[in-house]
Amino acid sequence: MRVAILTVSDSVAAGRSEDRSGPAVRKRCEELGWQVVAAEVCADERQLIEARLTECIGMGIADVVLTTGGTGIGPRDVTPEATAAVCSRLIPGFGELMRAVGRQSTPRSVLSRAVAGVRENCIVVNLPGSPKGAVESLNAVAELLPHSAQVIRGARHD
Repeated sequence: MRVAILTVSDSVAAGRSEDRSGPAVRKRCEELGWQVVAAEVCADERQLIEARLTECIGMGIADVVLTTGGTGIGPRDVTPEATAAVCSRLIPGFGELMRAVGRQSTPRSVLSRAVAGVRENCIVVNLPGSPKGAVESLNAVAELLPHSAQVIRGARHD
């Protein structure tokens, strides 16, 4: 499975802090045997996030785009809104599952507003911005992603 990773962070985009969640997600994807085809960073700007998602999906290089960051309740957290705006269909169960699994580690996981959806033949999944939370959330849906990517391309649910 081909995966693109988009880290959404004002401080990382401005060079004020190091991207720790993107590399953690990349490492986990590689451990799962997935091919990471792109990884980039953008600021917490809704229009910029929408543009990056649309561009990446439009290139047809990834089956799944994983975002990390911008899923909380802070004033600059707009990744879920940007994701919903570019997706034609949402997959509510992914966010529900990630929050349920996250509650086993921290009750604050319920503050995540992460969403997942489909645009064209690609799935977009929002992950939290902390490396630990991002990998835990990815693990929660990891077994569903390859099958889901096949189904949106016409495979059966056998």
